Amino acid sequence: MSLRTALRALLMATLYPGLLFGSAGTLRWVEGWVFLVLQAALSGYLMHWLGRHDPALRAERLRGGFHPDQPRWDRVLVSCFALAWLLWLCVPGLDAVRYGPSGVPLGAQLAGGALHLLGWWGLFAVHRANTFLAPVVRIQRERGQRVIDTGPYAVVRHPMYAAFFAWIPGAGLLLGSWWAVALAPVVILPLVVRTWFEDECLARELPGYAAYRTRVRYRLLPGVW
Repeated sequence: MSLRTALRALLMATLYPGLLFGSAGTLRWVEGWVFLVLQAALSGYLMHWLGRHDPALRAERLRGGFHPDQPRWDRVLVSCFALAWLLWLCVPGLDAVRYGPSGVPLGAQLAGGALHLLGWWGLFAVHRANTFLAPVVRIQRERGQRVIDTGPYAVVRHPMYAAFFAWIPGAGLLLGSWWAVALAPVVILPLVVRTWFEDECLARELPGYAAYRTRVRYRLLPGVW
């Protein structure tokens, strides 16, 4: 692990708990700990799996930061998503603990946990299917990037973003916050906008993508859009 990657991991390991529990004003929040343990365990397993089965993708995912070939619009949208996500992390603690409880019943929290895990399943599926799943929009010519049309990519063109439709609202329910659920679309919005720009970029620059776009008509939601 490079020093840059280690520092980034350390930042995430302190920033996420800081935002969650800092907004809650207490460490005595079971749902917050459950959420953090899930993130650490599942993201750690994903990186371990990639290290064994797709080290090139793992290196690409861990690169972090902006890339010289990354379009300006992508830098803006990625920054908007990151900021919205970090602000969102403050909402459950404020709503469910500091000024709560929010009134989310246990059954709804358990359903949220299941929905969140469904989102994780979607994230695992796209990492297994697409070795070119870079965190920035760019054509990876050095790796011979090609169109991926198998697995979840046979259903929608942007299945990773689609997974967030389960991942973020599910996390809000799991953390016991109706406000976090209500604000989930705000976090996802930059990704929805990104699909339009990314589609146009790939259609222009990636051979075969324009034909793939005619075969797989839906961007995010099968049968809807």
